[in-house]
Amino acid sequence: MAASLQLPADVEGMSAEQVLGFVLGEFPGRVSLACSFQKEESVLLDLLFALEPKARVFALDTHVLFPETYEVWRAVEQRYGTRVEVFEGPSLGRQAAVHGDALWERKPDLCCSIRKVEPLNRALAGLDCWITGLRRDQSPSRADAPKVGWDEAHELWKANPLADWTDEQCWAYVRERDLPVNPLHERGYASIGCTHCTAPGVSREGRWAGLDKVECGLHTAGTNLRDLTSVRSQPSEPS
Repeated sequence: MAASLQLPADVEGMSAEQVLGFVLGEFPGRVSLACSFQKEESVLLDLLFALEPKARVFALDTHVLFPETYEVWRAVEQRYGTRVEVFEGPSLGRQAAVHGDALWERKPDLCCSIRKVEPLNRALAGLDCWITGLRRDQSPSRADAPKVGWDEAHELWKANPLADWTDEQCWAYVRERDLPVNPLHERGYASIGCTHCTAPGVSREGRWAGLDKVECGLHTAGTNLRDLTSVRSQPSEPS
């Protein structure tokens, strides 16, 4: 469990590099970037490895990611000489045996829980902080994401260094640095997840199209992302 942390008074005015430098310094070896291989992670990977070449990165392999996503994954590992930690749920066959075929069509929340939320819980075990590519303009559910906040659902700190970045800023950085980037973005996919649940669309409109669902549960399962700039969190001791 992470010790209590006093955030800098100017944390919301810090640059993405400064936020990354802050959490790397506060949580050496116990902070990791959650990577979904979208343009935001392309930016964060480049910034992170410039600060710490041996930084930890993990990905959730749902077994139904796009081929283009797996290609970017390989390109990232080659470019930075790193190995992304993999966390995954049961095989698709095992899931079908227990819940039936095409669970993502019948019960998408349950499918996300099995293939994403549970693996994320394992990925975060032992960490004091995780880094994400959340941006406030991606959706109303992310509009209040702080640059650094206490994640009550997972009981650790959460950093969103690109919280105040725009699409244009992300693309400008990607092009300036000639970074590996998911080609699906150029085909109209603003947000990229699993093959069965992702279609072209602006913002997150292409995720679970036609359903009253915009999040998979990784960032919304009771997580309090309020700005804790002036709050000294006191995490409870494990029972």
